[in-house]
Amino acid sequence: MPEKARVRAEAARLRALFEAEGAQGFETSILQPAEVLLDLYGEDIRARAYVTSDALRGEQMLRPDFTVPVVQAHMAYGAEPARYTYAGEVFRRQEDDPDRENEFMQVGYEVFDRENPIDSDAEVFSVIQSALGGARLRAATGDIGILMAAVAGLQTTDARKKALRRHIWHPRRFRALLDRYSGRSPVPAARKALLAAADPFAGGAPEIGLRSRAEVEARIEALKADAAAAPISEREVKLLDALLQVRETLPNALEHLRDIAVDMPAIGKAVDRLARRMKALEKRGIDVAALDFEASYGRTSMEYYDGFVFGFYAEGRPDLPAVATGGRYDALTRVLGQGREIPAVGGVVRPGLLLQLEAGQ
Repeated sequence: MPEKARVRAEAARLRALFEAEGAQGFETSILQPAEVLLDLYGEDIRARAYVTSDALRGEQMLRPDFTVPVVQAHMAYGAEPARYTYAGEVFRRQEDDPDRENEFMQVGYEVFDRENPIDSDAEVFSVIQSALGGARLRAATGDIGILMAAVAGLQTTDARKKALRRHIWHPRRFRALLDRYSGRSPVPAARKALLAAADPFAGGAPEIGLRSRAEVEARIEALKADAAAAPISEREVKLLDALLQVRETLPNALEHLRDIAVDMPAIGKAVDRLARRMKALEKRGIDVAALDFEASYGRTSMEYYDGFVFGFYAEGRPDLPAVATGGRYDALTRVLGQGREIPAVGGVVRPGLLLQLEAGQ
């Protein structure tokens, strides 16, 4: 790997490029309050981040990225519209792949602009692509918003749709829920017995754990309500499957999605946004005919992406993570804005990987 001094110099070069695009420099502490991230993502974040405890400040986390502190700062003090750039280390556990770095430099470009989110998507993508220079990279794009719209349009209970939305970023869990809600997978025997019992608390088993009896009773009632609900239709499941399997060049993917939208009108507006984004990318000189689109792309990234997503990958180097990634995160501004919100999109580059590719490593 390139030495740190060279990585820092490359990071400074990238940050200067983003500043030339009108971005304001942003700085934030390496140690971040863990509470905010835990509230956003639940305990799952612990598996990906380094958490420590402070007697005065409570749980702290080595920053896993910059986006959350950028949004917090903008929602508290920022003017509109705004563009930010930053450069610094982030820290992420890599227990599933010990060969990958758990500490690396990121340089980012973030746009907060409510006037034309589609143009902002195209701007961030083109600025990041330009910053990557002549590196031979494959660009992948997607749109989480299309899948979210599909889930919102399902003919099923609000509770089921809420659960599916929550697990969009966990494909295996999402599939397991969809199979259960559609009746494709059988109800576990233990759950059948629980729901059939006249008194689930009979038998004198000790009541242990952190949940109160009232919370357990509420959960049982929710399970009963779910068991009484009609299954999601096979037709809707097949349409979702067709949607998730879309993986083509952007123009062809758009036509395929338009065909699916005929039978799944809930995704119509999201597909129209994709069409307008394609035109905005063309206006910025992007060769959309060679741009890949994957309907499932971005589903294993941080959960704040809720619209356009993209990444740049080294051809022939599947061992390397993405050299650059980004996406739209409107919902995050709503959560952190305490009643305020603004469309927001951004991307990050890993300068260390750029240098590694230049050196042929």
